[in-house]
Amino acid sequence: MSRIVVKVGSNVLTRADGKPNVTNMSALVDQIAALRAHGHEVILVSSGAVACGRGAITPSRQLDSVASRQLYSSIGQIRLINLYNELFGGYGIVVGQVLTQKDNFASRDSYLNQRACMFTMLDNGVVPVVNENDTASLTELMFTDNDELSGLIATMMDADTLVILSNVDGIYTGAPSDPGSQLIACVEPGKDLSAFVVAAKSGFGRGGMGTKCGIARKVSDEGVAVIIARGDRPRVLVDVIEHPDSVPHTLFEPSPRPLSTLKRWIAHSGSFAKGVVHVNAHAAEALRNDRAVSLLPVGVTAVEGEWEEGDIVTVLDADGVRVAMGRASVDSATARATIGTHGHKPLIHYDYLYLE
Repeated sequence: MSRIVVKVGSNVLTRADGKPNVTNMSALVDQIAALRAHGHEVILVSSGAVACGRGAITPSRQLDSVASRQLYSSIGQIRLINLYNELFGGYGIVVGQVLTQKDNFASRDSYLNQRACMFTMLDNGVVPVVNENDTASLTELMFTDNDELSGLIATMMDADTLVILSNVDGIYTGAPSDPGSQLIACVEPGKDLSAFVVAAKSGFGRGGMGTKCGIARKVSDEGVAVIIARGDRPRVLVDVIEHPDSVPHTLFEPSPRPLSTLKRWIAHSGSFAKGVVHVNAHAAEALRNDRAVSLLPVGVTAVEGEWEEGDIVTVLDADGVRVAMGRASVDSATARATIGTHGHKPLIHYDYLYLE
């Protein structure tokens, strides 16, 4: 049995007029039901709430971006989850709604509580349907898009595979519409794709192929296989899992050295960092050599921000380049008081340090 996180985007789930694409949703549910019948566990990260809400109502006055997202998502999420409940119910499958936001990943306790809840759902045969809680998320606290959310969920839940269903077959050597572009079937760990990925965004969603590629790279580096495929192809989800040679897609091969669950959480915590620790050249070199070294106060040159013991902090070298992320062993006041000194406990222990 494998655990699969499936992320499906707004362009797959909604029609051009913003209404739900029930045909595509039904096909998706059919395939998830088939995978479950074959022994796989499936978690669905579903976009589409805002798009569904946008097709259901015309505001009485012009709204700013935050207010419009809150209005549309509050209406659309009900429509979306009701459709999933009805479609999965035809197979006797129970679904559970998981609405989350960045704050739930910033705190280790909240992170573990959310993780435990979703494992309980899986243990009881429930399909978690995950989406961002747009009604409560402000712009600066929002996920980049559901690609970022799906990556967090995949690593949090120790998934074997993350499947991102998009409106293209995968990563191309150029624009997908260019006849000369070729699909990149496999991306090995460390392969540079910067020359191939453009930053264009999708029609209804907030993300684009650049975001997908960035998330796929990060998640695969942490030991999870990532597949990008076209979501409206017949049986695409079943085929990429069970008959991968039969359907076009891009596979990001997982790193042969997967990270622990704790380090996976730290790796995705860049936007949750409470402070910054600047280190000298010697300390930066020691960390980058990855010899299982901790960050000691003697190598620290400056500290920014206020944090408590256990919060996530960013480590920068003398040039301002990020070296690592880590869970601080001391609070910011203690860190400041021990800058450049010997004989103190590590500011970040190696076990809680993720190297870039």
